[in-house]
Amino acid sequence: MEIQITRPQEIEARSMAIIQEELERTGPLPPADQLPVIKRVIHTTADFDYRENLWFSDGAVQAGIQALRDGAWVVTDTNMALAGVNKAALERLGGRALCFMAQEEIAQAAKERGETRAALSMEAAAALDTGGAPLILAVGNAPTALIRAVELMGEGKLSPALLVAAPVGFVNVLESKVMAEAAPCPRIIARGRKGGSTVAAAILNALLYQAQA
Repeated sequence: MEIQITRPQEIEARSMAIIQEELERTGPLPPADQLPVIKRVIHTTADFDYRENLWFSDGAVQAGIQALRDGAWVVTDTNMALAGVNKAALERLGGRALCFMAQEEIAQAAKERGETRAALSMEAAAALDTGGAPLILAVGNAPTALIRAVELMGEGKLSPALLVAAPVGFVNVLESKVMAEAAPCPRIIARGRKGGSTVAAAILNALLYQAQA
């Protein structure tokens, strides 16, 4: 076997072409606005289940793209998701990416209250002064973060321009995603047990690349 494709751009282009070919071969393509997001997640995970797993509220892709063009601040629930977001692309649009998980005050408050740092990170997001910039929440690990974010929305304390809900695991994961489906904001959800920080970052990056176009 001879390795012929070694340039990064060529590898990604060929990977996306393979994904497109397989999607076309196995059924009708997803809606055109959702397709770049689905392809980016499949590219990241090599998991074609995301063709069906990813759920989009009406207008969620357009809302996310517009928020990014308006200089959105992105808050993630893990430093891994933060690391995966293309921050150079985000900054070119005037945005910022933040994660509060490692902050000492978050850790201390979580210990005192007997709650997770992820949940308290969403409270920190709700207290942010973005100077009028939209807020995007990207939850890629902790169901407790997603649950608290939805609760804060219900309390009128949080109003994100987009919620990316992709926590992974077995405890409270399905329940948190059901809550997210009813959240009063545009949302993209990785249904079922699958998800992860890489999935949340991939969704954001897919929107970023379209926002730059």
